[in-house]
Amino acid sequence: VPFPGVPVPGAGSRRQVTAEQLRARGNALFQAGDHGAALAAYTEALSLSAAAPERAVLHRNRAACYLKLEDYAKAEADATKAIEADGRDVKALFRRSQALQQLGRLDQAISDLQRCVSLEPKNKVFQEALRALGSSMHEKMKTMSCTDSKVEQMFQILLDPEEKDVDKKQKAVQNLIVLAREEAGAEKIFQSDGVRLLTQLLDTAKADLMLAALRTLVGLCSGHRSRTMAILAELGAPRLSAVLGVEHEQVSLAACNLLHVMFDSLKEGLQKDFRGKEDAVVLDSSRDLKLLIKHLLELLVLEGASAHGRDNALNLLIKVVPRKSPKETNNSMSLWVIDQGLKKILEVGSTVCDSPSSLPVTENSRMSASVLLSKLYEDLKCDAERENFHHLCEDYVRSWFEGHELLGKLRAIQTVSCLLQGPSDAGNRVLELEGIMDSVLSLCASVCEAHQLVAVEALIHAADKAKRASFITANGVSLLKEIYKHSERDSIRIRALVGLCKLGSAGGTDFSMKQFAEGSTMKLAKQCRKWLCNEAIDTGTRRWAVEGLAYLTFDADVKEEFVEDKAAMQAMFHLAKSEDRSVLYAVASTLVNCTNSYDHEEPDPQMLELAKYAKQHIPEQHPKDKPEFVKRRVQKLLTAGVVSALACVVKSENPALTNSCRELISRVFLALVEEAEDRGGVVAQGGGKALIPLSLEGTEVGQTKAAQALAKITITSNPEIAFPGERIYEVVRPLVSLLHLQRTGLENFEGLMALTNLAGISERLRQKILKERAVPMIEGYMFEEHELIRLAATECMCNMAMSKEVQELFLAEGSDRLKLMVLYSGEEDEKLRRAASGTLAMLTALHPAICKRIPQVTVHWLEILQALLLSPSAELQHRGAVVVMNMMAAAREVAEQLIASEMLEILSVLAKDKDKP
Repeated sequence: VPFPGVPVPGAGSRRQVTAEQLRARGNALFQAGDHGAALAAYTEALSLSAAAPERAVLHRNRAACYLKLEDYAKAEADATKAIEADGRDVKALFRRSQALQQLGRLDQAISDLQRCVSLEPKNKVFQEALRALGSSMHEKMKTMSCTDSKVEQMFQILLDPEEKDVDKKQKAVQNLIVLAREEAGAEKIFQSDGVRLLTQLLDTAKADLMLAALRTLVGLCSGHRSRTMAILAELGAPRLSAVLGVEHEQVSLAACNLLHVMFDSLKEGLQKDFRGKEDAVVLDSSRDLKLLIKHLLELLVLEGASAHGRDNALNLLIKVVPRKSPKETNNSMSLWVIDQGLKKILEVGSTVCDSPSSLPVTENSRMSASVLLSKLYEDLKCDAERENFHHLCEDYVRSWFEGHELLGKLRAIQTVSCLLQGPSDAGNRVLELEGIMDSVLSLCASVCEAHQLVAVEALIHAADKAKRASFITANGVSLLKEIYKHSERDSIRIRALVGLCKLGSAGGTDFSMKQFAEGSTMKLAKQCRKWLCNEAIDTGTRRWAVEGLAYLTFDADVKEEFVEDKAAMQAMFHLAKSEDRSVLYAVASTLVNCTNSYDHEEPDPQMLELAKYAKQHIPEQHPKDKPEFVKRRVQKLLTAGVVSALACVVKSENPALTNSCRELISRVFLALVEEAEDRGGVVAQGGGKALIPLSLEGTEVGQTKAAQALAKITITSNPEIAFPGERIYEVVRPLVSLLHLQRTGLENFEGLMALTNLAGISERLRQKILKERAVPMIEGYMFEEHELIRLAATECMCNMAMSKEVQELFLAEGSDRLKLMVLYSGEEDEKLRRAASGTLAMLTALHPAICKRIPQVTVHWLEILQALLLSPSAELQHRGAVVVMNMMAAAREVAEQLIASEMLEILSVLAKDKDKP
């Protein structure tokens, strides 16, 4: 950690620091461009100053600092205090006008500037500022006055069937959308009969006009509940649902976006600046929410709805129905959807493609249905609610299985597959219904490819579940081998192969538990890679090759061969970016296996001996799963482009990116940044950006793994380059989460190291760390027994102490913080002494009160300071000299104590040392 700031030199000659001296110091710091330090000096001067005129000047100076630091609200408050003391203070008036201008209160800013000009009529700066602000205000008024006519004009251009000028129409569309994004513009469109005119645009059935209307409506509804309710009443839920179900993909997606914004506005109510306007009116939006959801559920089974419209409806339900967090107690929306729409969701999940009267679906529809069912099931709170879910699923499967002959049996089996991929408990329950498993096995031998596909897929999904694995091993392996060897269709053989892969990997990473004969696993993997690289086979079928590899890569020999096959790796990455997102989990699982990033605990040696004595099975690690092999595999994956593929997957909003899938991707990223030299490459390919959403959403384990990967990057890279712009502030929360007590010591240590780097960059970042309530946790780790964690916490506190709020903690009465820093300055660990004494150097420079308190906190203060000055380390000597200099300047009684000791002799010797200028 760099020594964070040296006090202003030349302080040694002063006996007592006065408010006047602090103000002079603040002025010097302000001129030097150190506005944060200048602000601290003025603030301390205020605490020492009682005279009203002097306080007014200090408030005025602080306003100038706040303007430079872009904290306009505080700048206005300080300038106002100066004006209250002296209404003719033109500097304070001018500074307040600048703050008000930035806060958007132009009329008040003009009033202050006019007062400045009346007090100093010849001041050209004031005249120019008033002229510029006046023209800006005039422009704004002019814009507002002509917005009404502009809105009307835009709609006339768009609704005129005679208008043939394409550019003119395009411009009108853009202007309308841009206007709707601003609150004033949105309100103007709304008040100008805009909703009725937008409805007319929607009813034209022309894609470009429909897109313009939908995107404008997004602006009108964003964050405004009452407006959303009025728009919903005018448009009607059936019309919105119908637009969602249109064939035009972009229009359907735009309607999906509008509905999502409407849901957010109805659920969250008013946000930001609009909250005050309507709190007096009690708006109940639950009826509107249910109405929209009811129409979305009906769209799922509407024959005329497009396949992507159906997908968009499922994706919307996934986002808006289940609770966002278990802390929310109300799951009534999920219960209502299960009662009203579970069978409608199962209709999509049970669709058998190319069968008579089947619903139009995409390759992602059934996966989306599985994800929605899983989310609804996870949202249930008690056994009674889960039992109701099971009964509804069983009734649905029975309704197809009994009395519908072959097609009915296929629909029932497809439903089982859908449930096994989603809420597997419900899938296992229906799998045990009489006749289901027998039908699956018999249909596996069907001569019809479509029927055989449905049955083999169900068998594969069933093989996933430990409850059924023994039954399938006994009944299904020979059948799958038969299909694999003798089927003429690749689409069937590849699925049979995956079933064999699943059953063959039942031992996981345990090298001693092999299901198949030596070499069989390698042959299956080779066939999977061959199919994966064959672009002549359709994407849906190649996906199954990745499913196979997800299981076979438990075997280290398979991992080694896979990473040597660059074409296979790149084919897999290409699939991960494709339209068919159901492959994501299999891709992530394969990568977790290849990087060994799953959890594995080292067995207790005593327990191993006991297990051997009791002749119990002992898991064995494959020789090729040792760290040097894993490191080499990671390098091969990085070279093949794994980072950009995963970054692309995370970027896309897709229901297949479930929380468990996100966790797997986080595990892979953590393995990829293990070596410091690889981190720059990971960031350059978008890894840093992808890790932020992974660290903020998903399972607790997944968020922690992503946060740890972010910490590793922040420790060894320049954070401002790794996370440019506003992104750097998003990194703070994940890093603070690593400080929680339930995290491991390594996670605590890396979180502290990363926060130390961020805290040394800027005051704004330190404020963000303070806002996330990290300081009490950092303080807690300063008492940690583990010396590295204690050191990291002290270094972090050293950088955080540049913030005024943290400095005030050291000034608090009854606190041991200062005592701890003094004692740590006398510890044996040089790095710990450097961080602690650096903090003391800075605190004593900024706060004379701290200098007076040091002799009171410990009787060993003198010997600690002398030990710093006599240290062989020049850095420690420098810090010690600065602390002593500040203490000499702070108070006469402290200076007398220092001189009465051997301090003068030590200082005299050091002053003559020409090697240490």
